Amino acid sequence: MKKITCLLLVSLLLSVAAEAQKKKDNLFDPAKRPKDLSDSALLDLVQKQTFRYFWDFAHPVSGMARERSNIEHYGHDVVTTGGTGFGIMSVIVAAERKWIDRDTAARFIRKMVRFLLASPSYHGAFPHWMNGATGATIPFSRKDDGADLVETSYLFQGLLCARQYFNQDNPVERDIRQRISWMWEGIEWDWFTNGGQEVLYWHWSPFNGWAMNFPVRGFNECLIMYILAASSEKYPVSPAVYHRGWAISNFFKNGKEYYGIKLPLGFDYGGPLFFSHYSFLGLDPRGLKDRYADYWEQNRNHTLINRAYVLDNPKNFKGYGENSWGLTASDTYNGYAAHSPTEDNGTITPTAALSAFPYTPEFSMQALKHFYYDLGDKIWSEYGFVDAFNETQNWYAKSHLAIDQGPIIVNIENYRTGLLWNLFMSNPEIKKGLTKLDFKSPQLK
Repeated sequence: MKKITCLLLVSLLLSVAAEAQKKKDNLFDPAKRPKDLSDSALLDLVQKQTFRYFWDFAHPVSGMARERSNIEHYGHDVVTTGGTGFGIMSVIVAAERKWIDRDTAARFIRKMVRFLLASPSYHGAFPHWMNGATGATIPFSRKDDGADLVETSYLFQGLLCARQYFNQDNPVERDIRQRISWMWEGIEWDWFTNGGQEVLYWHWSPFNGWAMNFPVRGFNECLIMYILAASSEKYPVSPAVYHRGWAISNFFKNGKEYYGIKLPLGFDYGGPLFFSHYSFLGLDPRGLKDRYADYWEQNRNHTLINRAYVLDNPKNFKGYGENSWGLTASDTYNGYAAHSPTEDNGTITPTAALSAFPYTPEFSMQALKHFYYDLGDKIWSEYGFVDAFNETQNWYAKSHLAIDQGPIIVNIENYRTGLLWNLFMSNPEIKKGLTKLDFKSPQLK
């Protein structure tokens, strides 16, 4: 009798395991993906599946985000600091939506934070690439082998959200908050003015000094760097660095109309759409204004111009239309490129339209349904949508990039609940920094 009971139990367990594996396989097989979903269920699925990139594919030692899924490009151990910042925000989404337990998420973030604190930094700033097993700096290019202030800013946009989210009074969450504060307070933002100039420099190397020679002026994806630099309590930069550095260039103010839509700032037609994504994953653009622009108007109009160009389709690329739009930086059929209306080769990048959900929810949902239902056999995968596709070239990427996957999860969540915007803007230092730069926001009241 005991033997029969054991056999029945084993059989039941095997059956349950087989059913679970079948459901898992269906997620990975584009042809078996769930159909006829409600809009809410589709958003859930896309966020959850994309999160797998930062959870299942995270580096096993550090928990940091690998640069890209096609690891044959760089190897198993190359992790990206900026993409990790986006990944941290995705872990917060996963914990809040109960895809993973809060304690599991906290322990994962603590592992990552401990790893970062033990890894080399340069005047407090981290490099673009690191070895996810050892923490050693991996050069991004021959002379880019030290601090990358922009990537560091994306990382800390995420870490400051984590410091606010993990607010419980227990040893793990206290440790997270303390270690993030140590690292945050140690970034010497004023050092990156390169001797006291009124502008921030992107790179510094202990071996090559300022040889990269890249002062960062707007308007582009780097606004968050200036916000954080002004918000530092130990090593802040003055408002003049923002107003005379970032806001002074021949491509900062725009004011022209494209397709009847006014663009306050930036390059003609706005440039690639990641300009309106990366800095605004935590920085809340709703009602955010300074003397130069209304940033909700800036980001929404940038998105609408990008979409209007695709609908116009002056080069007659295959597949462009109201349901298939979005030009930004991504892989393409002949390498990697920053796609935009002025640099267009027919490549659509799903993150462009999907990370724009807060600005153009109706149009982004149209694109999402087309990507998932109509093109899903070719572009849906275990980590959500592949990086890009080009129907003119009959090319569909096999790759995923951390900096493209992360904004999909985060900005869909910001559209749905404002979670990351509210967390980031609740940091007292950020409130002071924005006020110092003369920003106005409902979040500052």
